[in-house]
Amino acid sequence: MKNRIAKVARSTKETDIKAGINLDGKGRYKIKTGIAFFDHMLELFSKHSLIDIDIIAKGDLKVDYHHTVEDVGLVLGDAVNKALGNRKGILRYGWSIIPMDDASAFTAVDLGGRPYVKYAVKTPTRMIRDFDLQLIEEFFRAFAVQARMNLHVCNIYGKESHHIIEAIFKSLARSLRQAVARDQRSSGVPSSKGVI
Repeated sequence: MKNRIAKVARSTKETDIKAGINLDGKGRYKIKTGIAFFDHMLELFSKHSLIDIDIIAKGDLKVDYHHTVEDVGLVLGDAVNKALGNRKGILRYGWSIIPMDDASAFTAVDLGGRPYVKYAVKTPTRMIRDFDLQLIEEFFRAFAVQARMNLHVCNIYGKESHHIIEAIFKSLARSLRQAVARDQRSSGVPSSKGVI
């Protein structure tokens, strides 16, 4: 299997984003979106997935954070899709339950080529500082569509919004780490159809 590295750039009137990933990395990251809380979530996602991630994003933050968060999801998902190539020799599925103090989150991933998102998350607050937590669902939706991923996200419980969102990102990191892993028993396409 070749090196699973990809670089993607996207430029619109609302955002200018450059991203690079290495699926077989060490969890190294350089992330600058201009949104501190979002950067923190992406950094811990990189660290716990062991996917090296470089993202430089410039967006119309004076309007709000929506365009930047969604477009980062699009670019990051596109990079994952390109790095996976034909998806031969991957485990394809991943799932994880992660605790974070009072919170616990579950995620499941299928890299089978059909985008779908089930997002069942409730937080006691809508905002963390100036960050609207509804944008997390927008990020995951954009990410899953471009990565051609089936993604289920659920917080099981939690009383503190930051802990809930952090548990979700760490859980997704572990789920994706498992799903993109090289299968030691099969080098073919992980589908009875013979193609993804």
